[in-house]
Amino acid sequence: MTVKATDRLLDQWDTKKASSMTEPEKLLYRSNLLGSDKRITNYGGGNTSAKVMELDPLTGEQVEVLWVKGSGGDVGSIKMDGFATLYMDKLRALKGIYKGVEMEDEMVGLLPHCTFNLNPRAASIDTPLHAYVPRKHVDHMHPDAIIAIAAARNSKELTEQIFGKEIGWLPWKRPGYELGLWLEKYCLENPEAKGVVLESHGLFTWDDDAQACYKLTLEIIQKAMDWFDAQTKGIPAFGGPVHSSLDAKARQAVAARLMPAIRGMISGHQHMVGHFDDSDAVLDFVNAKNMPPLAALGTSCPDHFLRTKIRPLVLAFDPALQNIEAVMAGLPDQIAAYRDDYAAYYDRCKNPTSPALRDPNAVVYLVPGVGMLTFAKDKATARISGEFYINAINVMRGASAVSEYCGLPEQEAFDIEYWLLEEAKLQRMPKPKALAGRVALVTGAAGGIGSSTAARYLQEGACVMLADIDAEALARTHADLSARFGADVLRKVQMNVTDEAAVQAAFAQTAVEFGGVDILVSNAGIASSAPIEDTSLALWNKNMDILSTGYFLVSREAFKLMRAQGIGGSIVFVASKNGLAASPNASAYCTAKAAEIHLARCLALEGAEAGIRVNVVNPDAVLRGSKIWSGEWLDQRASTYKTDKDGLEEMYRQRSMLKRSVFPEDIAEAAYFFASDLSAKSTGNIINVDAGNKEAFTR
Repeated sequence: MTVKATDRLLDQWDTKKASSMTEPEKLLYRSNLLGSDKRITNYGGGNTSAKVMELDPLTGEQVEVLWVKGSGGDVGSIKMDGFATLYMDKLRALKGIYKGVEMEDEMVGLLPHCTFNLNPRAASIDTPLHAYVPRKHVDHMHPDAIIAIAAARNSKELTEQIFGKEIGWLPWKRPGYELGLWLEKYCLENPEAKGVVLESHGLFTWDDDAQACYKLTLEIIQKAMDWFDAQTKGIPAFGGPVHSSLDAKARQAVAARLMPAIRGMISGHQHMVGHFDDSDAVLDFVNAKNMPPLAALGTSCPDHFLRTKIRPLVLAFDPALQNIEAVMAGLPDQIAAYRDDYAAYYDRCKNPTSPALRDPNAVVYLVPGVGMLTFAKDKATARISGEFYINAINVMRGASAVSEYCGLPEQEAFDIEYWLLEEAKLQRMPKPKALAGRVALVTGAAGGIGSSTAARYLQEGACVMLADIDAEALARTHADLSARFGADVLRKVQMNVTDEAAVQAAFAQTAVEFGGVDILVSNAGIASSAPIEDTSLALWNKNMDILSTGYFLVSREAFKLMRAQGIGGSIVFVASKNGLAASPNASAYCTAKAAEIHLARCLALEGAEAGIRVNVVNPDAVLRGSKIWSGEWLDQRASTYKTDKDGLEEMYRQRSMLKRSVFPEDIAEAAYFFASDLSAKSTGNIINVDAGNKEAFTR
């Protein structure tokens, strides 16, 4: 659901639709509705539950079962299999085992023993918080308006001022078994209360009816939002602005300079992917007088903190001076200082059982007048980290306007970041795919070879910028690949490879969208066929412009970006068998392809010292899905070889040594090999993917 910040929360509950639902289905319905509005809870944040009577498969008797959002899920997109199910009698029996906070983490290991009906979904650390609230339905949300109260210096007083006795308050306590007992005690001692604000954390609300619980959650959050609107009207946010934003084009230009440099400096352990945000909420914060001290305090809610680290790095950019060169020169020292500060934080707070120091680089980078840059192992995480920091900005805006904002205490922050349970969760993460964190730009991406190569890279975890001159075909390819691999990892740009400005703009856009480029697949092409006497100067120049000059222009921009990153890269030219073996009636095409191959050799020499590898894939007779085989070229080649369209592919197959057809997916496999670490020691090489053609043997 798309909403403006000033819109009221919408009650989307459809009574008729819900009337035929089971209680677990109502829980799912409620969860998805709550998660559809990021003012109610952030991505992956919060959880919901319902206590339901179920038929025990062992005894055939009715038993009480807790349905609760499982570990790592998101309430907005959760499905039925995203809920853990546990016997309530066994959860209550855990109280007899619990010996105090010193064994709190051990209780998590006992939750699987409470599993109902062999449900494989792992229960989250928040399970006791839901289990011990003596109500059937419980919502735990992370609304910015509530966390702004929870993160204020006088949080308890503000909670009572806004909600009276309707909503209670509990002091900060790390989520876990002990906090579950605290919640139970509060509920039993305050039976009329409808919920609780947890200091520096979020909101709990409860009821014995699913719809009533949903409505109550909306009502309490809206009440907090209305209170803040009234209290902060006319108060400049964050002490008022001291910087003015650059215009949108200039902001993008600054981001395009900064992001590849930062990405290169922080990609020592693994390639990182970037995200840029210059929304109004971000610009209000980065331009404000109180941004530096507020940013230094760090975030408050544990979910915010886990996604954004102890604090952001504020870059020394002055939009009035537009001192980008000075900022670029100072970046290494700023990033090194952040690492040193993070290592010192680790040393101050660690204990004998703490996991080893993790990546000490910042996740969030704030740039006055420009916006926010975030970096993570993949695009979705980089984007979500930015969304979490916007949640933190909203919290700081509210808390600092009505009170004093308080970040999470340093030791508490460390204990969550390096919590052994969090470490165990990280260790369970699947192994990264071969191209995880890599960014590829593919020219001619709307054709058969280009789209197949893009799909192969996406399959291996890369982010891809699709570039093509054909806007309609590009849009279709983008839509198809987005449906298969998700929108986060894919972008498109209409680009003519012979237009220098368009090529430069496409690489700058890629830097802003993903942080840089690791892989260039230069694949854009045409084909022409004509006897030399019939080859016009225009036809000759068109071949040279696209197949030689176009390859030069995109390679030059890729070199600039890869050198700025300083982490190497791979350039793959999709040339042709015709670049090595002459063909009749195709002098312009063959000559341009030969120039393309020799350009690759030259670039391999130049790029080696920077770790930039340049290799060539030579296809032959890839008819299926290829745009160059449509129209005149197909007719011309059929005429040259005295056959028709239907017979041409069979002719090429029989001409090959292996008697096999060559498909776009075959070329994509070779392009993947050259892009991946499988070929880390290969540069200046050629792979022929032509089913065997002795005239094209390279030696």
